[in-house]
Amino acid sequence: MTTIADRVREARLAAGLSQTALAGSAFSPSYISLIEAGHREPTDAALAVLAGRLGTTLEFLRHGEDGPNEARTRLEIDYARLDMSQGDAPAALRRLQSLDLDVITPALRVVALTAMARAHESVGELEEAVAILEPLLADARERGSHLEAASLATALVGSYMDAGDLHRSVEVGERVLTELEQAELAGVDEHLRLASTVLWSYVERGDLLYATHRAAELIRLAESLGTPRGRGSVYWNAALVAEQRRDYELAQRYTERALALLAEGGEPDRDLPRLRLNYAWLLLRSEPAEPRDALEQIEKAAPDLALLGSELDLARLDVERSRAHLLLGDLNAADAFVNAALERLGEPPRLETAVAQLSLGDVRHAQGDSEGATRAYQWAADMLGMMSASRQSAAAWRDLGDRFVRQGDTAAAAQAFDRALREAGFRPSVPLSSWETWSLT
Repeated sequence: MTTIADRVREARLAAGLSQTALAGSAFSPSYISLIEAGHREPTDAALAVLAGRLGTTLEFLRHGEDGPNEARTRLEIDYARLDMSQGDAPAALRRLQSLDLDVITPALRVVALTAMARAHESVGELEEAVAILEPLLADARERGSHLEAASLATALVGSYMDAGDLHRSVEVGERVLTELEQAELAGVDEHLRLASTVLWSYVERGDLLYATHRAAELIRLAESLGTPRGRGSVYWNAALVAEQRRDYELAQRYTERALALLAEGGEPDRDLPRLRLNYAWLLLRSEPAEPRDALEQIEKAAPDLALLGSELDLARLDVERSRAHLLLGDLNAADAFVNAALERLGEPPRLETAVAQLSLGDVRHAQGDSEGATRAYQWAADMLGMMSASRQSAAAWRDLGDRFVRQGDTAAAAQAFDRALREAGFRPSVPLSSWETWSLT
């Protein structure tokens, strides 16, 4: 049984304090020694002073995890996780926001806030998730808690990436990766997962050559040091890099390798169903497309994403379902799924919404509704115009240009292709004013 003596000693060592430093001017070092030896029972007043210096609570030093506030908070966090597992992120968020985080230990407070950030992210509130994760990461780095910092940084990089702030996502990730490597923690799961997440930020930012180089480095590192989970994460993100290079054969090999590794075990999380969804994406864009195989992967991913995924994950799932059914000629199902995706995405301008509108336009075109298709494509164009430039938005502009070509709207197609080139980093080499001058001569 852990005693007050054990908890005081463990907390002191975790804080990096000597008995003399913990005693300060309020106690003698011998008094601290007697407490830790179990020969002296401290009063609540003495424990309150020690708790303040140790960064914990009087209740925890007295009762440990069995204290009423600690136990109640842990129970509520467990209930919130259950809400999340049942697909009710709003209920989890309400439960977590009702907690009094001032009466629990800092360690449990981190657990509660991390769960709250995950709930915010699941309901699409990325700004709120970032506002929670940034100070948690700063505190973990200041304490030198490298593995905790890596886990927090992975979540934060993902939130910044989903929000479109690619520069900040790379900055945060690289800083923590450097600290992990300096602490000789390269190759542990937390390092590989963070490095893999940052890899995708580079792809989104357009640094494809560097991302390819880093992917090869990470594969070598993962194969020599990583667990199946860490290696699976690396292969997954290496597959995403290969996708962007249009090397779909390599991307498919990497994805199949990642699926095999991530399916080996461990508790369920979003990685495996998200990977299945990515595999479906690949199958729908291979030559020839394989919509039936894609649907098989989608149906395998759907139950876990319904429990563990965010609204964005579920919207992406429905968009790919719509694509698969469209390729199979089932227009009613294609229509239903793309509209379900748009309903999930709601009003906020997001890249995913523009992509869903492209899919809706394709369905309308297949239904013979040319006006409906034009409206959907124009809506996608308007929404893309509000997005910050990224490689992904460039790809969406390119797809939109293809649709306008198919409709015979060459002027709109030219504008879309121009935006695709600009967002991929290709600017006009001749200023417009020069063209105007030449046209007059």
